[in-house]
Amino acid sequence: MQYALLGFLVILVLVQAFLLWKARTDWRWYEITAIIMTTILAVVFVFPVAGALKSRSAWHKVKEDLDARLAKAKAEQKDLRDGDRNNPLSDQGALPLAQKLAVIGIEAGRRWRGLRFTNANFNGQPSIVLSRPAEEPDPNDPIDAAGDAGDDAADQDPLPLIPESMVVYGFGEGRGPNIEVPLPIKFLGEYRVTASTPNQVTLTPTGPLLPEQQRLIEQGNARSWSIYELLPLDGHEPFIAEGSVADDDNIFGRVDDQLINAILQGASDETRRNYLRDGSRSQPDDEPLSRWVKIEFTKNHTIIVDSPDKYSALEGGFFDGSGRAVDSRLQVGDTGQVKFAKGDLLVVKEEAADALQAEGVARLVDEYYLRPLNDYRFVLRRIRLRIAELQNRTVQLNFEKDVLQRAIDATVKMLASYQTDKLLLEQDFEQFEKERKALEAYNQDLRAGSKATREKLIRLYRSNQALEIELEQIHRSIQESVNSLTSEVR
Repeated sequence: MQYALLGFLVILVLVQAFLLWKARTDWRWYEITAIIMTTILAVVFVFPVAGALKSRSAWHKVKEDLDARLAKAKAEQKDLRDGDRNNPLSDQGALPLAQKLAVIGIEAGRRWRGLRFTNANFNGQPSIVLSRPAEEPDPNDPIDAAGDAGDDAADQDPLPLIPESMVVYGFGEGRGPNIEVPLPIKFLGEYRVTASTPNQVTLTPTGPLLPEQQRLIEQGNARSWSIYELLPLDGHEPFIAEGSVADDDNIFGRVDDQLINAILQGASDETRRNYLRDGSRSQPDDEPLSRWVKIEFTKNHTIIVDSPDKYSALEGGFFDGSGRAVDSRLQVGDTGQVKFAKGDLLVVKEEAADALQAEGVARLVDEYYLRPLNDYRFVLRRIRLRIAELQNRTVQLNFEKDVLQRAIDATVKMLASYQTDKLLLEQDFEQFEKERKALEAYNQDLRAGSKATREKLIRLYRSNQALEIELEQIHRSIQESVNSLTSEVR
């Protein structure tokens, strides 16, 4: 293509030269000179124009690439900000995540991350000292340089790191798998702030620490701390697998069994089973507290959700006794009512579903099992009371064990002494058996002799009786003879 244009340009110059040669008799010299100069300049400027066109073509391609990259960057920025709303399996955008983070931040209250463990004293009144890590300013950063100038003004009216007398909750920080930011991984107990400066805080446990907690602190395994104003709230969504979608089988989505098995390694099988079943269809033997019902409104209905009383969560929780919101951050506002249209679906507790069905405004769709959420404030108190009860029971059992051990020792001693007596008795018994057998033999001999003597005496007695009868007969015969002789003499 380049050679064709060059040939066309050469031909065009030759044609113009031929025309000028033909018109030399009619034109004057200055006209011919002007045309020749114009032709020369036109030929010369062809090359800069070609370079300019080539450069423009290249820059136009660059512009098109930049426009395409800009459109792609805007689309990616939109996806990063809002997420792909047409694909529920895609990652959530920064804006929804920021909203969720704001909700979690409200629930968690104030928190102080990355505090360094300085020292601890468990003699007498236990105390733990934490320090805020020093931030080294970057001399090349103008913001840090400006901040150094403002530090002197801030030091004139320093604020404590954590307000004194506040009850806080300590967690030991650590790094999880594929996570570079330290996260709370170990609960270290409930504390009260007894002293606080802008860079250091002293904590005192509100109750006896667990042996494991005290061991972690004393052995230096909790070097980095997170301090929370409120204990984290229990929930269902943290245990749902990322990207899962709610369906009729589970109202939250697929439960992340790997996460639950990893977190609840030391828990009982029943506890893990409750977490794994969370959001699934209920069973007939489920407790009433865990039975929730999905209902469909058969007509328009309005429910009052805001309480007339208003106070912060620190004063008494987020809801009143009837379940209405008392924290202004959770209230709907305006009339404090939520309106439901016909055909709307809602998951409520079983008793609430029964009440709505009794009113004739809803019908039953399905029943689900929802794990009862834990209020860790009361859980910790129950655990502490249970531990105190178990400790008292341990002391009682140890006392009973000592009593039983002393009884066992005394019994062993008695058995040892009785063993000697047993040996002596056994020897006596053997001698007694020998003597008994000898006496029995002697007794048998005596009985045999006595029997023989008795039989002999019986024979002698009978012989004597016979002799006595015979003597009587002889005596009678003699008497009769004497009497007869006497009578004859007379």
